[in-house]
Amino acid sequence: MVGLGVRCVSAMKIGLISDTHGLVRPEALQALAGVERIIHAGDVGGASVIDALRAIAPVDVVRGNNDKDPWGIQLPPWLALEFEGVGIHVLHDVNEMDVDPAAAGFRVVITGHSHKPLVTERDGVLFVNPGSAGPRRFTLPVTVGYLTVAAGGRPRRGFPRSPLGRKTHGPTAHAEIRSLL
Repeated sequence: MVGLGVRCVSAMKIGLISDTHGLVRPEALQALAGVERIIHAGDVGGASVIDALRAIAPVDVVRGNNDKDPWGIQLPPWLALEFEGVGIHVLHDVNEMDVDPAAAGFRVVITGHSHKPLVTERDGVLFVNPGSAGPRRFTLPVTVGYLTVAAGGRPRRGFPRSPLGRKTHGPTAHAEIRSLL
């Protein structure tokens, strides 16, 4: 039973993976077990990778610069997603982004390409690169990421009031990176 004046928090855990280059590591599958959705930020390396991920959860995927075979070129170059009210822009290479994410209403940008895991915030937008879960490149770690999005929650001090005078706070997003090896 929910009391009056309290909103329930609805949170969703999304697995993030990129730059698999055809390699499906058992450690990656294990790390992603239990997520509600998976986003692959490109350089997939073949349909078998997506098939393995779909055994865990629904998958959203974009084309990477190495996805040049007939299967790969059919993948979209970018996606605009929304979960729990959080706008998410997905593309492989952040340097190819041709939109101002904040102005376009995105709270999160997910990319790959560099193989370098990153979580940073710029101008109110969370930028996440889950790194690479595929073949090791140089001395970079082998990683996946998680994005947790929530529709909202209890009114908190300092948040604006709704038109009805209730304190509100909007959707939230939090990201983390997990090393596999």
